Amino acid sequence: MTANKSNFTYMKRILITGAAGFLGSHLCDRFIAEGYYVIGMDNLITGDLKNIEHLFKHKDFEFYHHDVTKFVHVPGKLDYILHFASPASPIDYLKIPIQTLKVGSLGTHNLLGLARVKKARILIASTSEVYGDPLVHPQTEDYYGNVNTIGPRGVYDEAKRFQESITMAYHTFHGVETRIVRIFNTYGPRMRLNDGRVIPAFIGQALRGEDLTIFGDGMQTRSFCYVTDQVEGIFRLLHSDYAYPVNIGNPDEITIKDFAEEIIKLTGTNQKVVYHPLPINDPLQRQPDTTKAKELLGWEAKVKRDEGMKLTYAYFKSLSLDELLKEEHKDFKGYIH
Repeated sequence: MTANKSNFTYMKRILITGAAGFLGSHLCDRFIAEGYYVIGMDNLITGDLKNIEHLFKHKDFEFYHHDVTKFVHVPGKLDYILHFASPASPIDYLKIPIQTLKVGSLGTHNLLGLARVKKARILIASTSEVYGDPLVHPQTEDYYGNVNTIGPRGVYDEAKRFQESITMAYHTFHGVETRIVRIFNTYGPRMRLNDGRVIPAFIGQALRGEDLTIFGDGMQTRSFCYVTDQVEGIFRLLHSDYAYPVNIGNPDEITIKDFAEEIIKLTGTNQKVVYHPLPINDPLQRQPDTTKAKELLGWEAKVKRDEGMKLTYAYFKSLSLDELLKEEHKDFKGYIH
């Protein structure tokens, strides 16, 4: 007996790399909520299964423990690929520089090849770091950037710049449907407490009763986008018909010095702020021009910083004392060959 095709609705299948990471796990949640069958993939070098353990019982989710710098095989049809596998904090890429370069180059190559074979649309996670330490403010998508290719941060910046280049080459030469999102600083629940980025660092220090550490004079600026806004922008970009890079971030800019004061107020603590030398090539300004996202996607950041920070603080406060006191960075020994 043949099945009645009119009663059968095909479920779209999406592969999300870096699925156990901060952004990847939130993307898994969103696509499952939207009715997709989600295949998560992660080698857990910086990701953590606790970010997606709630999904393991879900009938529309499966997980592959796999390193995308090796050949990637996913059986069956695939409609979409989101490539979000990469170390994403400065400490990560100083400790695992070669793995950072490989996931942006070999990993991207493998996934573009998979997209080509499967006739899937692929969206790659690029970054505001492609702009380096920008000489243009705010940064628009047509700014080429100011990057030190051989500096300590170059391994991340250049991996992402190469990733954009090879993605466009697959689009123009092989006709692969590609999308490029340039992600600016994003925060929210599931960030790693000890990853070295400013939000988890400040909140962790405040919760442990330590002084807040600022690198440089604190006059450098950042703009922080709450994770639900970022995921919404990525979702819209994937389903658009625009193949060139799009900035997704929150243009609400603040100095790190003022941000430290906001954290002290939020946590109700009375720490003082201590100053240390600025790391090499640390960008002094970071603010997205999101005109393109507004025009093309009808997207703009909605969550205000005070609102998003309350939610993020509540998440960090819910961590166990062991997790809170674990100040040392992740151990990468098993991944360095």
